[in-house]
Amino acid sequence: MKPNRSHWADFSLLLVTLVWGSTFVIVKLAIEDLPPLPFLAIRFALAFLSLLPFLYFQKTHISKGTLFKGVALGFFLFSGYAWQTVGLQYTTASNAGFITGLSVVFVPALVTLTTRKLPSPSLIIGILCALIGLAFLSLGDRFQLNKGDLMVLVCALSFALHIFFVGRFAPKTNATVLASVQILTVSVLSGIFSMFLPQSTIHFSTNVWVALLITAIPATSLAFFVQTKMQQFTTPTHTALIFSMEPVFAAISAFFFAGEILTPRGLLGAGLVLVGMLIAEITGSESDK
Repeated sequence: MKPNRSHWADFSLLLVTLVWGSTFVIVKLAIEDLPPLPFLAIRFALAFLSLLPFLYFQKTHISKGTLFKGVALGFFLFSGYAWQTVGLQYTTASNAGFITGLSVVFVPALVTLTTRKLPSPSLIIGILCALIGLAFLSLGDRFQLNKGDLMVLVCALSFALHIFFVGRFAPKTNATVLASVQILTVSVLSGIFSMFLPQSTIHFSTNVWVALLITAIPATSLAFFVQTKMQQFTTPTHTALIFSMEPVFAAISAFFFAGEILTPRGLLGAGLVLVGMLIAEITGSESDK
């Protein structure tokens, strides 16, 4: 099977997911010294600054409509990060990991509601495989509800809305402008909420600076530019399935860089997520759009 533009787009998004999953360990270490919201404010500000030279050459594409779309995407993105951060204080990491992964279900649900068209059978099978895999990968022997779970559910819906609307906006909007505006929006909102919400002690350690430098460009400015550009050529549902690989890559990076061991149950879950993505990729077609 000869790769087409959609396959190249999906492969690019998989590389983005690999970057996000691989930075999990260094971000986890960094937020021990710099609270999540200030970290996000600085990370996204540095990412925006790195895009400024490119934005200058695309300034003719800036319009009120583009700015509105970018701010809307930035709001959904910030909402996802913020609710996840707050929710983690009141639930377990395993619950949060699984519930955040529910965006793999929310995205096709949003597509179905707006298009009145069910996903293809292959996509449904892929979604179910990924969902079961996420459960094995994230959850322990039992799923115990906590008061933070609803907050993380809002996070999952926010990320799903971000993926969905990138798919809507990207084909008709300049990728550099759209990525830049949403990144700036996340930085500004993170900074504002950092001032109003209580924060723990801020310490700019070596871990913080390393994490900021690594995440600002490859994991933020470049990653969201690629997502914005490549979602012109693939579907929101495919994107959600590909992004469900993030905890898999996070587990792999944790094994190599932090010595964390993935249990047989976790390996099964990671395998199912991969199978779900491959089923959708190999059997998917333009009819899925």
